[in-house]
Amino acid sequence: MDRDKKERLEAKGWKVGTVSEFLELTPEETALVEIRLALSRTLNERRQRLMTQAELADKIHSSQPRIAKAENGDVSVSIELLIRAILATGATPQEIGQVIASTGSIIA
Repeated sequence: MDRDKKERLEAKGWKVGTVSEFLELTPEETALVEIRLALSRTLNERRQRLMTQAELADKIHSSQPRIAKAENGDVSVSIELLIRAILATGATPQEIGQVIASTGSIIA
């Protein structure tokens, strides 16, 4: 949000902050959410280039609805399943590490 818009909203009595502030997330919780979303986006991008959700589901012995949930960042999907699915698209552990590192999450 640009500075002018923020100032206008605050002048009208609105409180402006981050999602993490609103939800009162710890730095660790914020980092975990960012990592999960980055993995979900990566899975979706890689899978779309290579195969259907059903094909990926067969490959990792899961279901198409579960893959859809994984790609949408559903919290019911484990990070383990996200990583298994990304690996099944041909990604290396190093590439997955780069995805995680790219979130820029710093836990103080």
